[in-house]
Amino acid sequence: MGYKVAVAGATGNVGREILNILHERNFPVDELIPLASARSVGREVSFGDSNVKVQDLAKFDFKGVDIVLSSPGGKVSAQYSPIAAAAGAVVIDNTSHFRMDPDVPLIVPEVNPEAIKDHSKRNIIANPNCSTIQMVVALKPIHDAAKIKRVVVSTYQSVSGSGKEAMDELFNQTKGIYMNETPTPSVYPKQIAFNAIPQIDVFMDDGMTKEEWKMMVETKKILDPSIKVCASCVRIPVFIGHSEMVNVELENELSPAQAKELWRAFDGVTVVDLENEGLEYVTPLEIQGEDDVYVSRIREDITVENGLNFWCVSDNLRKGAALNAIQIAELLVKSK
Repeated sequence: MGYKVAVAGATGNVGREILNILHERNFPVDELIPLASARSVGREVSFGDSNVKVQDLAKFDFKGVDIVLSSPGGKVSAQYSPIAAAAGAVVIDNTSHFRMDPDVPLIVPEVNPEAIKDHSKRNIIANPNCSTIQMVVALKPIHDAAKIKRVVVSTYQSVSGSGKEAMDELFNQTKGIYMNETPTPSVYPKQIAFNAIPQIDVFMDDGMTKEEWKMMVETKKILDPSIKVCASCVRIPVFIGHSEMVNVELENELSPAQAKELWRAFDGVTVVDLENEGLEYVTPLEIQGEDDVYVSRIREDITVENGLNFWCVSDNLRKGAALNAIQIAELLVKSK
C-alpha cells in the first residue's frame, strides 16, 4: 500500500532533507506533493530521479492526503497543520508549536514508540527539538538500566539549525573576514564566524533561553517527568552537526564499560572510543550524512555518586529533524 504524502516547507533545509530520506528509505509514496510559500510556487524539487513542482501551501486542499511532513516554521505550521489534520491527514510536525500540547504525542521512535497510539486525538504528531532528539536517544538505554536522576548538558550547535540564511551568514562572514570586511550580524545577535554565541532562541524571564527550556521540558515529556535537566545551549561556527557534552547522575551504579555495552546493543547509537582502533572521539564534521547518534569520551564522573559523562554528536538535519520525522511516519504506517 502506498501513501499520498505532502511535504510542507519543501524548499527549506529540512524539507529538502525529508525528500532525500523518503527516497533513500523507500518510504511507500504513491504521490508526493511539495508545498511552500507563494514565492516558491513553480520551482522544482528533487525526489529520487524525478523533479516535482512546488505548490502553494496557502491554497492547497489537503483532502485525500494521508501524511503531511511539515517544517515551514512555527507560525505557518500553527495555521496549516490543523487544517491538514481536519481534512484527514496525519501531520508530523517539525516545528516547536505543538510539542508541549498535552493532546499531541512527542516522539523519538527509539525512545517512546508507544506514544504513537495517541496521535488520533488531534491527528498531529510532534517531532522534538534537534538537540533533545540526540540526547534522549543516548539517554534511553542508560535510564532503563540505572534510572537517571539529573542531566547537565552543554550543547554546541551548528548554524544549520537556524536555516539556510544562517548558513549563508556564516559563509559570508568567514569569507569577508579574510577580505578585511567587517562582519554584519543579521540572523544572529553577534558575529558567528570564529565565535561562540551562548544564546539559542529568545531569553525567558528566568534567564534561560527558549532552546534550553525546550531541552528540559521535552526530555521530561519523552523520557521521564522525574528527570531534572539543566541545559546550556551555544551556537558555534559549524555548518552541520550538533554536539553535546552530557553529564548524568544515576540512581543506581553503572560503570562506563557497562554503559558502552548498553549503547552498542541499542538501535540508533554508535560508540566510538579507545577500543575502536585508537579512535578516541568523533566530531560533527565526521558524522554529516549519518543516521546514528555517536557517543564517545565515555567516563565516570567522580564528583557524584553514580555519575557518568559522555560526548555525543549527530547530524541535526537528519536525526535531529528529517530522519526522525520519517521514522515516525514509518512507525505510523506499521501501527495501522
